[in-house]
This record gives sequence, structure tokens and C-alpha cells, in this order.
Amino acid sequence: MAAPTVALLAEVARRLAEATDPVGAIPEVLALLRRRTGLERMALWLLDDGHDEVRMVAADGYSDAQQRRASYRPGEGVTGRVVEDGAPAMIPRATTSAMFEDRTRARRDDPDAGFVCVPVGEFGDTLGALSADRPGGDDAALAQDAELLTVVAGLLAPALRRLRIAQPVPETDSRFQPPNIIGRSKGMQQVYAQVAQVASSEANVLLLGESGVGKELVAQAIHEASPRAARPFVKVNCAALPQSILESELFGHERGAFTGATHQRKGRFELAQGGTLFLDEIGDLPAHTQVALLRVLQEREFERVGGTETLRADVRLVTATHRDLEAAVADGTFRADLYYRLNVFPIHIPPLRERRADVMLLADHFVEKYAALNRKTVRRITTPAIDMLMAYHWPGNVRELENCIERAVIVTHDEVIRGHHLPPSLQTADQSGTTPRGSLSSALEALERDMIVDALKTNRGNMAAAARDLGLTERVMGLRVKQYDLSPRRFKAKRPR
Repeated sequence: MAAPTVALLAEVARRLAEATDPVGAIPEVLALLRRRTGLERMALWLLDDGHDEVRMVAADGYSDAQQRRASYRPGEGVTGRVVEDGAPAMIPRATTSAMFEDRTRARRDDPDAGFVCVPVGEFGDTLGALSADRPGGDDAALAQDAELLTVVAGLLAPALRRLRIAQPVPETDSRFQPPNIIGRSKGMQQVYAQVAQVASSEANVLLLGESGVGKELVAQAIHEASPRAARPFVKVNCAALPQSILESELFGHERGAFTGATHQRKGRFELAQGGTLFLDEIGDLPAHTQVALLRVLQEREFERVGGTETLRADVRLVTATHRDLEAAVADGTFRADLYYRLNVFPIHIPPLRERRADVMLLADHFVEKYAALNRKTVRRITTPAIDMLMAYHWPGNVRELENCIERAVIVTHDEVIRGHHLPPSLQTADQSGTTPRGSLSSALEALERDMIVDALKTNRGNMAAAARDLGLTERVMGLRVKQYDLSPRRFKAKRPR
């Protein structure tokens, strides 16, 4: 890459890094690129959370009216296709291309202009595109422009991600938004739509998803949007209770029903009468309790443990599990008839790694929550810390994110959450100062030497036995021992005197 181009990229990086608000620096960066490269009509495009629209969010060289007309669906026009395919496009004479729609109508006076457009993405997520016109551009010039814009797109990606997070949710996507849940990614919008569909019914709901995704919050949202909202919402974690008392917890018991039952006790079904009972981790329900629960679902009645009086159960049941219940049915650990009773209306809650647009919304919420709880002021999260949060795969989902932010709020002392305030599991090699030294081949050689030494120690210097343990021939073993300057004799057991 030519020296002037490197200097330009360095200037772009500096301006974005020094900007208090990287989003506000985008127009300045586009204007700089336009002045220094001879490109015309620079534009940054944003793909919305629902992946339904690609629209121009920053530009240099377009009028306000032209910007308002700039909107495509993924796959529509050149820009929409770049966003959908994730590959750059270069068109020497754009107005003659059947793909090029020119909805801005900005090229009527420049029909010979070439057009270049590259995707903007981060962490495997397509955020939008960066485009520009090249007056009289040929293939070679456009290829160079594409190379430059691709690097610039990488620099602009964090700012574009922030811009996406800051965008209001369109009215058409927010017909139902549970007040107790944070998230506006496409996956969560689907969850909200399903909650809205099932809440007013009496159908049993099965919530599916990994631990920590917020299944209890969704269950509560179903209850609060249902006609039973004024009645109790009772929660039971089937995995947290010993099997010996689980049935008593669910159905209650009579005095003297078992040792320690000194008085009559109502179960969760009675406590939830007229309302909703949420059974979390239903996949851990023991076999004998599965039978009792099936009867409640079928007959809408039950007896307390040790009792003879039949009680009616006017309860809406919502269950949840992180287990594969179909596999449990197949191997006989979960009753098929109970599974089909529970699985009337399944809702899958996506893991956090599949809804990265929600990460910063949740992080900001938890910062506010734990700053108030700890009586501290936290004004912002730094860009490196945001990058770490966005790059992490979150195996513990929302619960893990909450714990990370709580820790960061506690340890910060300057009203700012920085990268080193986050747990070690989120640290990259660069940020933690643990970048591997040496080449891959040297690391493999060190590992091989250690394994040979261990084998020789185990076999007390017997090279033939050590070779068998490592799956090597004696000849190869001899070569490796010589290569690493090892002496098998020093591993032999010493004879007692």
C-alpha cells in the first residue's frame, strides 16, 4: 500500500480514536476520505436490527433529499447485495448496470462515474456497507478503491455498531415489548411476537434455551400479558429441590404425612390458584413426580401428599428447560405423554452470542443497576472494553454478562469501565499482555520434548517402552532423543546400596 494511503488510514484511525463520540466523527472521516482520494459521494449504510432495511446514515456529497431517498432491502440493488453477500462490488460505469438502481438520483450529471461498495462487519455480523463513486473509474482504479475502503470499513465498524444500538426500534417491530425484558435483536423480536400470541390463551408453554438466557423473565412476561396477571405468579426450580420433597413442594402435604410433617402445608399448585405456575428445569423432574404432574395436566386435580381430599387446579402452566427433552424421551428418562402435554406452544430463546445487538443494551442496563446498588457513578464504557464485550462468546449468556458488569462496577474507581476491569476470561492476548512469543513450530517442539521426557520418566529410561506409549517406532524414538539431547540413563531407577 502506498505511503500516502497509509498516512491517510493513520489519520482516519487517529480521528476515530480521539473522538469523544466516534459516531459523531463519521461525517468528518467521510469528508476527509473524499478530499484526499478524489472519490465522490461517500456514504455509510446501516443494516437495521431486523435485517429488513439498508439505509444511508452518514454521507458526504449527497443532499439531504438524496439521503432520504436512499433505502434498500438486503439483496436489492448493488448496496443491498453487498450487505447480503458480504462481498465488495465494483462497477466501472454504474448507470449502465442493470443491478444499479440509483434511488438517490445523484448521478444524472455524472453518467460515467464508477461505483464501489464494500461490506462493513464485525465479529461475524454484517452491520452495513461503505460506498463511493469514482469519476471515470476503470477496473484498476476501482480495485484500489475497494482495497482502501475495506480497511476504512474495519475502522468504522465499532462506530457503526454503536449507531445501530442507538437507533430507535421501528413502530412496526414494537407492537409488543415486555417491560421486564431488554433486547431488540431479531431473535428477541420473534420471542416477543410468540409471547403476544400465546399470552391470552390457556395453552401450556415450554420455554427452551441455554442456562442464563432469561427464561424466567419470559415466563413472567407471559403471565403479566395474560388474563391471569392479577393472580399469583409462582416459581419452582425443579433442579434446586431434593427429589424427596419435590412432590410435597408442588402438591402440599397433610399433617403426619411423613416424618417432620407437623402441620398441613399448601403446595405451589394451591398457591398459584387462578394464576401461573412456572416450573423451571422441568427436564430434571424425577419419574414418580412426572406421573403426578401428568395427572394434574389431564384431570386438573390432585391430592396433597398423605391426603385423600381431591383439589381442583385452576393453574396456567409454563415450563422451561435447557435440556433436549426429545432426546430424554428417546432414552426413556422423560415420559413421552408428559412431554407432548407440556410442548403445546414451545418458545426458543436465543443465546446471547446470537443476539449481539443486545449486548450493549444489556451492559448499559446492568451498569446503571449496579452503580445505583453500590452508590457509585459510572459514566461510560471505553471502546476497548466494548470491543471485548462484543467479541466474547458468552457461554453463560445474560447471567454471565450481568456478573461481569457487576464486577466491573465494583472495581472501577474513576467513573469509567475499562478493559482491565473485566474478568480475565474476557481478556485477549493483546489486552492482557500475554501474546505468545516464538513460532508455532518452536511451541510444538517444546511440547514434543516434554512428552518424550514424561514417557522416559514413566518407563524409567526404557526407550522401547516409552516409544510404545507414544505410538512411535524405536528408530523414531532414538532420533527424537538425539535431537533433543536427552540421556535415557538419567531416568533409570537407581539400585539400592
